[in-house]
Amino acid sequence: MDNKEWFKSAQYGMMAHWGLYSLLGGEWRGRRVLDYAEWIQSCMPIPNDEYGRLADIFNPVYFNADEWIRLAKDCGMKYFVFTSKHHDGFAMFRSYADKFNVVDATPFGRDIVGELAEACYKYGLKFGLYYSQELDWKHPHGGGYDQFAGCSGTSWDNNWDYPDRSKKDFSICFEEKIKPQVKELLTNYGDLCLMWFDVPHTITKEQSLELKELVKHYQSDCLINSRIGNGAYDYVSLGDNEYPSEFAVDEDSDPNSLDGIKYSPYGLYETAGTLNSSWGYKYYDQNWISAEEIVARRKRLNGMGINYLLNVGPDGLGRIPSFSVEVLRNAAEMYNK
Repeated sequence: MDNKEWFKSAQYGMMAHWGLYSLLGGEWRGRRVLDYAEWIQSCMPIPNDEYGRLADIFNPVYFNADEWIRLAKDCGMKYFVFTSKHHDGFAMFRSYADKFNVVDATPFGRDIVGELAEACYKYGLKFGLYYSQELDWKHPHGGGYDQFAGCSGTSWDNNWDYPDRSKKDFSICFEEKIKPQVKELLTNYGDLCLMWFDVPHTITKEQSLELKELVKHYQSDCLINSRIGNGAYDYVSLGDNEYPSEFAVDEDSDPNSLDGIKYSPYGLYETAGTLNSSWGYKYYDQNWISAEEIVARRKRLNGMGINYLLNVGPDGLGRIPSFSVEVLRNAAEMYNK
């Protein structure tokens, strides 16, 4: 079956937010983030020179791709989505487009995306990649500079290192970094079931369509989520932790318009949710949802034809927290009774 048919039947997947921010666990110099831990560089804010030092000590000796993917498989998940690059601009794969990556900039020196791709192939899970296609706080021309409210940090863009927004041109970042890295992901890690893009604001319709064409050129069956922006998608990513009690879309709406975000031309939908209050590791966040809640949400979403993509936030050593493991296994046992 093609990926559209597979996606409709998948129903349940695991997501993992993991990067340099995981070392901090939501805390910087005695201050704690109030919201998402993976936004800590913007929350504090932390200059790139200081944030980059985290790469010097990133050595997650307990990371084991097989353990992560076996957990997902044991819990009945059909696909795995990993943050190949989040908003901080740090790539969790070897990138020739930017040396700010896990292979070239850390003592760990291993390609995380590559190891997870191999594990997914080994255990029969589909593999997808999250990639922040607009926000990039490392690049001086990263997007988001036309937005002034509503983010989980102090700013969508990096306005602490690069405060003069009048000099920013996202097209430079798009050409220098975004397109080359997306090509690397599409050509170096085997078949991808999907590309999970995020937070489109500054990106133009032409750029969204160009990115879509790039994906389809190298992997025609790779699905694209709606957060690519400007209607250039295959399936709809609902809001963070969005669990509708009922779900209806306007079938007459234009899927290529900005207003058509609730409409999928292929009837494909997904909710990405967290196990506590953060996506990235936040050591003091004990607001865990219960196994009963996971099962109820999974059944409700799947009953409406919506996939449930459930996130874990591994710590700086590469371990999925025991609370996450326990509740996921308990939920799988309850669901299968």
